[in-house]
Amino acid sequence: MNPRPNRRQFVRALAAATLLAPPARAQARPDKIVLGFMGLGGRGCALLGKFLERKDVEVAHICDVDSRKFPRAAKLLEAAGHPAARTAQDFRRILDDRRVHALVSATPDHWHVPAAVLACQAGKDAYIEKPMAHNIREGRMMIDAARRHGRVIQVGMQSRSSAFVPTALEYIRSGALGTIHLVKVINMMRHEPMKPAPDEPPPKELDYDLWCGPAAMPPYNPGRRWLNFREYSCGPIAGDAVHQLDLARQLMGDPPAPASVSHTGGIRVLRDGRDTPDTQIASFDYGSFTLLFEAALWTGYQKKTPQDLRDTDDMPNWPFNGTRIEIFGDGGFMYFGRHGDGWQAFDHDGKLARSVPGKQSDSEHIGDFISCVRTRATPVANAEQGHRSVLLCHLADISWRTGDRKIDFDAKTETFPGDDAANRLLGRAYREPWAPKAS
Repeated sequence: MNPRPNRRQFVRALAAATLLAPPARAQARPDKIVLGFMGLGGRGCALLGKFLERKDVEVAHICDVDSRKFPRAAKLLEAAGHPAARTAQDFRRILDDRRVHALVSATPDHWHVPAAVLACQAGKDAYIEKPMAHNIREGRMMIDAARRHGRVIQVGMQSRSSAFVPTALEYIRSGALGTIHLVKVINMMRHEPMKPAPDEPPPKELDYDLWCGPAAMPPYNPGRRWLNFREYSCGPIAGDAVHQLDLARQLMGDPPAPASVSHTGGIRVLRDGRDTPDTQIASFDYGSFTLLFEAALWTGYQKKTPQDLRDTDDMPNWPFNGTRIEIFGDGGFMYFGRHGDGWQAFDHDGKLARSVPGKQSDSEHIGDFISCVRTRATPVANAEQGHRSVLLCHLADISWRTGDRKIDFDAKTETFPGDDAANRLLGRAYREPWAPKAS
């Protein structure tokens, strides 16, 4: 095992992602794709379980900064009849292993791009949970690193692999809805407020310094939910709604960035010390159509479809479905849902014209990734699509942080022309001595 690189080496490697020559790459063997898993929380273990359903993968490493999470992951390996994997708190142990073909990352948002960029530099492909990037500049960094090093990146926007999406695309392209002028993305759910707690020393099993990584390291507080704080997260709304925003883009032909965004909302209900919104309404100007985004964290009456209904042929109760898309054409209307919800279209008179049920597609999305690792094809949710979809979340957030005003965006330069206040929010501050530096 190689000695652990110091932090300055870590940051310089990250900053040089697009400058280094491509390293020697792990080549995918025909029998097994060797994986390392970073992040073993709820989503990380769910992903691990799905990957373990495949007979063509080998899990060589399981990694989390909190060693208390190792036993649960180890039990998943054992239940799948899989050999025990190496455990580590530092994900760079995965990158040190020349046998590993790909990193699977299910960490807080602030680690998504830094870890994936280092994986690219180490010659590894990566499956990254959504939202792909913590900020706009990191999204472009991820794209550039993947291109420079010829790596496969799949973002965990798994509905892109759903079989019911192409049927909806075909229906829209047939002209059955007429010309589409408005698309609405709804993301409603109920979160409980955080409970205050005093600061305390971090648990001995937790490498808190490494958990914070490139972000700030305040005193450890067990009541702090990382999802609610911009330092570590795009916010709980963005972390969920990016699924529907991505699908809305896909249904509209995957357009690039909008020309402008207007936002209203903020922290209206959950006044518990968070610094990310609990209420958001944003309007994105795509020229030929408007994308309207409505989200809140306090609506118990609009819910996600329960897990036990997602793989059935039942349709959601659309007006009370908290994760829906509404497509308005001058000749018809469509409800569309994520994660197996399917879709229904209605004609000009409001009569049901088409109904297509859906199934969840985690397995298919993972299968697409494994296939692309072997063939070097482009995954359905590649870094470019991951960036363009979470970009909408970043734009809404920047509009809010600069006074809930309309801001113009240049898709070519990925900047806000003549708007210094907005441009200052394109990136983030990095904790010293990990601040990216030219090398």
